[in-house]
Amino acid sequence: MIIDLRMKRYKIAVLLTGFLVLFLGSCTEKSKKEAKLLETITQIRKEYAPDKRTALFDVHTYIDTEKYILRGETNMAEAVEALKANLDKQDIKYTSEIEILPSKQLEGKTQAVINISVANLRSNPKHSAELATQATLGTPVRVYKKEENWYYIQTPDKYLSWVNVGGIVLMDEEEAKQYKSTAKLIYTQTAGYSYQDTEATQRVSDLVAGDIIEMTGETDDFFEVQYPDGRKAVVRKEESEPYDIWLEKLEPTQESLVATSKTLMGVPYLWGGTSTKGMDCSGFTKTIFFLNGMVIPRDASQQVHTGKAIDSVKNFDKLQKGDLLFFGREATDSTTEKVVHVGMWIGNNEFIHASEMVRINSMDPNADNYDEHNHNRYLRSKRILKENDEALISLVKNPVFKD
Repeated sequence: MIIDLRMKRYKIAVLLTGFLVLFLGSCTEKSKKEAKLLETITQIRKEYAPDKRTALFDVHTYIDTEKYILRGETNMAEAVEALKANLDKQDIKYTSEIEILPSKQLEGKTQAVINISVANLRSNPKHSAELATQATLGTPVRVYKKEENWYYIQTPDKYLSWVNVGGIVLMDEEEAKQYKSTAKLIYTQTAGYSYQDTEATQRVSDLVAGDIIEMTGETDDFFEVQYPDGRKAVVRKEESEPYDIWLEKLEPTQESLVATSKTLMGVPYLWGGTSTKGMDCSGFTKTIFFLNGMVIPRDASQQVHTGKAIDSVKNFDKLQKGDLLFFGREATDSTTEKVVHVGMWIGNNEFIHASEMVRINSMDPNADNYDEHNHNRYLRSKRILKENDEALISLVKNPVFKD
């Protein structure tokens, strides 16, 4: 009797052990698949969207019985195709619910033009969110989705951010093409206004350097213009120029970069600013080059990866006017390099940069305007003037604003 009972217990134990082995084996196999899935998503994100400031690949996975569900959104259809191909190759069963932007809710209105002198672009769809960057009047943008009164857009330098509905005029592909073909004017003074008529008493809007607007006619002293939303105005000729003529005369040089930078002396520092209303360090260098016909990346940590390397050991004799100087934290065994500031070399051991305001400082310890702080955290210098780089957009060669 005792032996039979022991045998029964033994058989039950063997069965339970078998079930446990099968269960654990199944769990282990499932865990391996999940790990492969997550690793694949991570790899695709690194390959197609290494910088979330300029590319969106927000994809997550959920489990539904035997299949995995992929959800999220991206503005790169090619990334989704690469992900699917990779998962199919690994025989991972899934259902894709990833939304490829632009959103269908936009009903084809996937283009837009900035409609005010300077649009403040936010990191999230609310006015209290961080100011990520700015875009000036006439800038064409790509529209991806809408959330209440905010639109998720991408500027010509590929920066992604949110703009309030009042900052843009939506267009479909055909409307955008038509708008781009019209004659344009560029505002060339640091700041000013457009007016209702040539009496110049009633203002229509403020203007900043680099604003681009449709030109519809002219009088002796004024250009007649029309805003993207249909508002009509006039702009003083002495403060502006037809865009085509401005482009034809463009010959950016070391001296022109320095001259442009000095017109911005004293402009206040503004985190996220890229206009003459206020600018941060990289917004300042971006504005200098834009007013000389070149669109460069938005942030210092992006600008540092463009152009030609000139110096990294404080040999400032190698530098030419217009070279960009980058500052920050050097790489160590445990930390990566971090670029946090940028300025532009203007010669005579001096550089100009936005720090509290646009100012000029020196790398010479004996100078009255010596900047010990930035001298100590100097990392390297790059030359981007007349350099060939896919991240540097020449307005002469690339019809960003006008076909």
